[in-house]
Amino acid sequence: MIFSEDTTKHRLAATWVVWLLSFIVLVAQGCSNPESQTHAAPLEVEVAPVEQKDVPVYGEWIATLDGMVNAEIKAQVTGYLLRQDYTEGSFVRKGQPLFEIDPRPFQAAVARAKGQLAQTKSQLFEANAGVAGAEANQGKTALDVKRYTPLAKAGAITEQELDNAVQADLAAKAAVAAARARVETAKAAIEAAEAAQATAELDLGFTRIVSPVDGVAGLAPAQVGNLVSPTGDRLTTVSTVDPIKAYFTVSEQEYLDYVRTNPTESERKAREQAIELELVLADGSVYGSKGRFYVADREVNVETGAIRLAGLFPNPGNILRPGQYGRIRAVKEIKIGALLVPQRAVTELQGAYQIAVVGRGSEVSTRTVKVGERIGSKWIIEEGLKAGETIVVEGTQKVRPGMVVNPKPFK
Repeated sequence: MIFSEDTTKHRLAATWVVWLLSFIVLVAQGCSNPESQTHAAPLEVEVAPVEQKDVPVYGEWIATLDGMVNAEIKAQVTGYLLRQDYTEGSFVRKGQPLFEIDPRPFQAAVARAKGQLAQTKSQLFEANAGVAGAEANQGKTALDVKRYTPLAKAGAITEQELDNAVQADLAAKAAVAAARARVETAKAAIEAAEAAQATAELDLGFTRIVSPVDGVAGLAPAQVGNLVSPTGDRLTTVSTVDPIKAYFTVSEQEYLDYVRTNPTESERKAREQAIELELVLADGSVYGSKGRFYVADREVNVETGAIRLAGLFPNPGNILRPGQYGRIRAVKEIKIGALLVPQRAVTELQGAYQIAVVGRGSEVSTRTVKVGERIGSKWIIEEGLKAGETIVVEGTQKVRPGMVVNPKPFK
């Protein structure tokens, strides 16, 4: 049979159409076959075991640094400031001159006091001489009375002469008493003059103002030429800063917990001696030297319900200065057998804390837990977990209860 060229082309086109439709049907059947589908891979998460060990629990409190001694330097006499003898902000020694007040008025006062003392001493000399003269005169009158008495009895002299001798002796005795009183008055005047001289010399010494302690001297609000006085402002402050004092406050509850843990005074003293304090500075760095507990205030502040404590830190080189802020950190207790998990494994939801636990068959379950103290990058779990259980650390936001996961070790 002979076909035309057009007929042959139509047959070939029909064959291609049939073949293409058959291929589409086979592909559709293969896609609809459940056995040919590829299962989705389990979610990959990073996990870690719940760690159990004894850990120290730290407390942390805001601290303010202050000098061990802060000596406010004030003028003790009134006068004009003549000179400043120290460099502000420098370290000064005990007895080192800091300021000088114009000494000339006080030198004049000392000279006047010395003159007054010399005058009173001359008065004492005169009074002593008067006593000697009065005593000599009284001795003569006493002899007259002694000599006239037997003569009057014998009738050799009149009674009137004897009476005159007796009266003269009494007057001489009174003169002796008066002269001795003048001596005592002169002695009292000398004591007053000596006291006045000592006061004048003391005031003169106060014109030279020295440091009472070894320490760092602050800025000087008073300037040379100012009139200063004991009732005026301070001239400067010198602070002893090695060791330096760190004040911090703890709550009344923390104080009671500490007392209950160490009920006797001897136990508290032993504990205080063993406590090591760390100082975290404002930039987050930890100060290189450990501190020790120094003292607790006598009372709890009724307004804040807190008690003020102080620690001491060695400060060679005077690096730390009064007024700096930081944080005091110390071990409050040793938690025995604490359960630890990374902080990033804990999810907080409306005040509740949850952790994703990987169980048998890598199936995830969600636990509500009770958290305790934070230790570095980990959290103590008080309730809800057991030691050795596996928890999700990375991928906690993606997992759901009942989900099967592909656990990998947490890096």
